[in-house]
Amino acid sequence: MVSIDKDRIRQAIGNAERRTSGEIRVSVSRLFWGDVRKAAEKAFERLGMTATRDRNAVLFFVVPARRKFVVLGDSGIHEKVGQEFWHHIIHTVSEKFKHGDFTGGIVAGIEAVGEDLAKHFPYDAASDTNELPDDVDYGPGN
Repeated sequence: MVSIDKDRIRQAIGNAERRTSGEIRVSVSRLFWGDVRKAAEKAFERLGMTATRDRNAVLFFVVPARRKFVVLGDSGIHEKVGQEFWHHIIHTVSEKFKHGDFTGGIVAGIEAVGEDLAKHFPYDAASDTNELPDDVDYGPGN
């Protein structure tokens, strides 16, 4: 079984969300055989990620046992960033995953998302609220 450091991930999410009004979630699927992208899309909906005020949520859906992941962003992000943004995030995570460093890959991806989203969705202490939990999700029933 692959170990994911939930505390490091939660801390990375908190740090990133202090730079941007964007919301970041991580969902880890322990056992999985289906279509990873479809499962990520279902998790995006299940986690309420389309309900953020600015539609600027990002999900890292990770299947460590298969060394697979999907990064999804809501419509507000797609209006602001190009495909290069997503390529950069995927490359950042993939580099760590290749060496079995799943926590490091997720954390590096979160840091990159926070940095890039800060340009388009800057943090405003007076108006920002944490719209989504920072905890790592392990899916329904986990």
